[in-house]
This record gives sequence, C-alpha cells and structure tokens, in this order.
Amino acid sequence: MAETSTTTSFINGYSSIASLATDHLFTILLLLPMDSILSFAMTCKKFRYLATSDILWESVCRRDWGNTAVDALKSSFHDDEQRRLIPWIRLYKQVSRVDSVCCYKLAEPDPDLVLPVPRASHSLNFVSGCLVLFGGGYEGGRDLDDTWAVYIGNNSQNMLKWQKIQTGTPSGRFGHTCVVIENYLVLFGGINERGDRHSDTWLGQVSLHENLGISLSWQLLDVGSTSPPPRGAHAACCISSRKMVIHGGIGLNGVRLDDTWIIELSENRCYGTWHKIVSHPSPPARSGHSLTCISETQTILFGGRGLGYEVLNDIWVLHVTEGYSKWVQIFYELQNIPAGVSLPRVGHSATSIIGGRLLIHGGEDSLRHRKDDFWVLDISHISLEKMHPTRLNSKRMLANKWRRLTPEGYKPGCRSFHRACVDDSGRYLYVFGGMVDGLLQPAEPAGLRFDGELFLVELVLQL
Repeated sequence: MAETSTTTSFINGYSSIASLATDHLFTILLLLPMDSILSFAMTCKKFRYLATSDILWESVCRRDWGNTAVDALKSSFHDDEQRRLIPWIRLYKQVSRVDSVCCYKLAEPDPDLVLPVPRASHSLNFVSGCLVLFGGGYEGGRDLDDTWAVYIGNNSQNMLKWQKIQTGTPSGRFGHTCVVIENYLVLFGGINERGDRHSDTWLGQVSLHENLGISLSWQLLDVGSTSPPPRGAHAACCISSRKMVIHGGIGLNGVRLDDTWIIELSENRCYGTWHKIVSHPSPPARSGHSLTCISETQTILFGGRGLGYEVLNDIWVLHVTEGYSKWVQIFYELQNIPAGVSLPRVGHSATSIIGGRLLIHGGEDSLRHRKDDFWVLDISHISLEKMHPTRLNSKRMLANKWRRLTPEGYKPGCRSFHRACVDDSGRYLYVFGGMVDGLLQPAEPAGLRFDGELFLVELVLQL
C-alpha cells in the first residue's frame, strides 16, 4: 500500500511539473547548476528539448559570466548567422574545463613607429575598448611618467598601433595600482625614483574620437583627510561599480604592510571616501601579491613576498557586504602538482577570466627563478554559492582546484612584475613588459633586463 501511495505521489508530482508552462520551467532551470540542468534533460523529451536549448544556455551563460562577457563574445562573430548558431551549451562546458591557451605576439612590424620603452611594475588596463599603459620602472631604478593607449575593439589579434598620450599627470612612479571601475581608471600610490612613496588617488577617463584617436584626462580625487599610508608594490581591485580595495605593499622605510582599505566613489565621481577594514584573522604583511575580484562581494588574494622575504602561496577571500567585511583563509591541497613545479610566487599576474576562474601567469619564486607558466585556480563555486564567510574555512574547499594549462603557439619568455588584463569577453588576456632573464645581455646587473613585449593569451575554445 505504501509503495502504491509513493508511486502515485511521484506520478502526480511528475505530471504537475510537466504541466508547468515553458516559461515557468525556464525560470526554475535558471536556478540550477549545470549538472542539475543536464540531469533534468534526461527525464523526458519535453524537458530534454528545453534543458538543452540555446536560449536557455545563453541565459545560463549570462547568469554565470555576466552580460558584458556574453555580449562581447557575440560581437566577436561578425556574421549574424554565426551569432545565431553559437553552441552555448558546448561553450559553457568548454569554459568550465579549459585546459590550454594559445599565445600570439602582438608587435608592430613598422620600425619607424615609436613604441613604449621596456618596463616593469607599471599598470595595464582594458577600458572603453582600449589598452591603457601607464608608468613603471626602468633601468637604474628610474621611474616613467608616460601614458600609452591602443584601441582594441573586437580585433583582438590584429597588429596594434600604440599612441602616446600627453596627460602631464600623475607624476612618474612604479609599483602603483590602477583598476577599472565602470569606464573610469582609479590609480593609487606607487614609488618614484627617489624612493618616495605616494598615497594620492587619481581618477582617469578615456575618450575615443572619430579617427580612433584616444585621449585620457586625469583628475586628483578629493578624498578628504583620511587615506591609506603611502606605499608601493601593493595590490588592488574593484569590488563594485563604485568601490576599490587595496591591501599591503611596501610603506615608509621599506616596511611591508598588512592593512586593508576600501575607497567608495561618490555618484558623480568627484570625490571618494577611504575607510580601513579591520578583520581577524587577516592576511599577513606582504608585497608583490595579487587581488582579484570574483564577484561584487568577494575578492581573492594570492601569493606575494612576506616579512621574512619568503615567497607565499596562501589564498584569502575578502567578503564584503553592506556594513560587514571579513577575511577568510582558504586552505587547499597541492595534489597533482608536477614534480619540480613551484606554486609560491611574487610579481605574478592573476586575472579573472570567463567562467569566474583565476588565470595566474608568471612571477618568481624565493630564488628569483622567473616563470612562464599558466595556472587556472577554479574558484567559481565560491562566487556562485552564496555561502556565509564562516563556512569558507574548509580544507576540502579548494582540493585539486589548481590546473596547469598547456600553452600553444608563440612562447613568451619567463617574466615577473609584468602586467596583464582581459578584454570584456574574459577570453583574451593581454600581457605587457616585466622583468625577464638577461640571457642575451648577461653583463647587466643581477642578470635581468626589462621587457617591452606585448602578447595576447587566448583561452582555447572550440566554437
């Protein structure tokens, strides 16, 4: 009798689900993770048709990747028919399992054109369809105050023509940070060639002109009487449409810092307000590390050089909501890491790519051995699961979430203190400069040299 009752209940429940309108089923499926949607598709023909439709999976991609990334991917197809036939379900699976990248050298072949000089510890941002390069350090500890820009648009693999922009401000520096908040650049701190640390905050806006000329206007942001102490070699990223977070760096007298600050811009972008985040525990003091935003409430910190000059490989998540901020360390297992491969690093780049994953490139270890490797840290489940921060401290959370990618195509050299940024799609990474091994000129101090190469890193997807 109980078995009959259970069967009847199941049949009635199934029929009630099957009788739901398609738009209601669509709404329900959008609440489910990928594996659950695929399981749902196996129940009957009606559900299979809906759960594997391109309309649903484009919506799933928008849910998990954001509208900006999906629109940018669609615009990379110049033909309307190609855009209509994008295999969204296959694309979603490939993004979640990406295992290789392809590199392309982006150098202007015309020797008469003026290019940015080699540098390291500069800033490189993708904003308003343009790459913007500012400042950095050069030979002899000199700082640079030049600004360069190049329009990318949807032509990610074309040879690029840099334009030098006359802005006059900010002053020359290296080890500063510059992040994109909506269509604005927010620059903070840095070190000049005299060793002075800065604590100024600048707001920049890029303008495109009809002839593809580019201009950039800077203004010193009014932040009132409260601001972080001067520093360089810190880390920063945006965490919402109006906020930027910074952490650590090298302060006065060469002391490494462990403090965390957030600035919130006013609605009219005329001023900003800094406040310090107090959280226990929190990441130890360090420099040369990375901060990467993975959602509007969560930021990932990785690596850097600690107080004892040791190179680190710890991971922390900063969880920020209205009136609440907390650092949580994420423990992970280093299984399946090939022998001889060193994961701890400083001076690397860590960029959020399509699919909510972290792409880490280059850097150097405690012996100053520079790297040319690419790693993906799969932290997508942290951003998708609305977990309370106190539950994040789990040794199982990031077990086996490191994956080394296989590079194809052009082979860029080992480097550290380069800079990298992704385009709006999150599929194309641009890398410029850094310090590289001075094998070609071994007489140079410390056996290193500054690099002026720009190359493109494409996530390999079979579209």
